[in-house]
Amino acid sequence: QVQLVESGGGLVQTGGSLRLSCAASRSIFSINTMGWYRQAPGKLRELVAEITGSGSSNYADFVKGRFTISRDNAKNTVYLQMNSLKPEDTALYYCNAKVTVRDTSWRLSSGNYWGQGTQVTVSS
Repeated sequence: QVQLVESGGGLVQTGGSLRLSCAASRSIFSINTMGWYRQAPGKLRELVAEITGSGSSNYADFVKGRFTISRDNAKNTVYLQMNSLKPEDTALYYCNAKVTVRDTSWRLSSGNYWGQGTQVTVSS
């Protein structure tokens, strides 16, 4: 099992910036993708950005040019730098990891894991 601990959400004014962090609870053997999704009230959860094991990244059109995803392999952490925030970016942001780890028996185990979410609120 892998726990994902998110931090960095909060309240910011339009045009402001926030940086979200997501730390995995155990060392990652390999990454398929790690990324961020968001869900606003009454809407479906949607992909914001993801980064692959090879380091390539993919962004939703509505954040291109404003958000940047990155990762620190040594810290098992993925970041989302969010600039030029808009009120429509207000949502609960979830970290997602499709990764392989070594379990307590030292066997490789792959899974799709979610964090509990961090709230981002952008005021107008």
